[in-house]
Amino acid sequence: MLHTVATISPSSQIHDIQGAALQMQRELQWFKEVERIANPMDLESVNKDDKTPRKVFTENHKELGKEAEKSMKETATSCTVVGALIVTIMFAAAFTVPGGNDKNDEKAGPPTFLTNKVYTTFIVLDAISLFSSTTSVIMFLGILTSRYFEDDFYKSLPIKMIIGLLTLFLSIATMMIVFSCGLYIMLDEKSSIVVPSILLATVPVTSFIWMQFPLLVELFISTFGRGIFYRNQKKLF
Repeated sequence: MLHTVATISPSSQIHDIQGAALQMQRELQWFKEVERIANPMDLESVNKDDKTPRKVFTENHKELGKEAEKSMKETATSCTVVGALIVTIMFAAAFTVPGGNDKNDEKAGPPTFLTNKVYTTFIVLDAISLFSSTTSVIMFLGILTSRYFEDDFYKSLPIKMIIGLLTLFLSIATMMIVFSCGLYIMLDEKSSIVVPSILLATVPVTSFIWMQFPLLVELFISTFGRGIFYRNQKKLF
């Protein structure tokens, strides 16, 4: 039975799965669940070609594995560039004080708006954006430097991608709020300019959600959802 499961699924059964990486993960989930309930003796049994189930799986999924690796690297590369840009921007913003420093002090005094609650929000969210974007870059670099063993597609790589996308989303959202806070402080609460600017600041966040959120949801469900047998049973009833 394991030798049969080790062969790649027909395209008609995985057509609803988006992306080679998710397809590879689904194939691994299917193989491992059958492997878990199979007789231990069957794990090392050989077929007429003197191949174990694991070897058959590896040979049949070689091309899918290459496609999955390429897909993961392309996504990770794009997100790494975005994350690195946010790190640079937020690091600079942390030391660029809106409104400057108190000029009454002979030395570089405290920030002019130090007691302003919006300024406190600016600093806190700038730190959150910096740390979350740094985390996302680390996760995506982990994906790029992975050795891409078969089992990496089962949990390791998807979890890194989930963490990377979540932290990247958080960094983009907080960066836009930081931008809005800076405008609010600098423009002295002039609503005729601030409100449209804040509304425009939501465009990048909305665009990112529209493009990446479906992938994030699919990854999360596929990685942390119920087992494949349970999903198939739900479709039957």
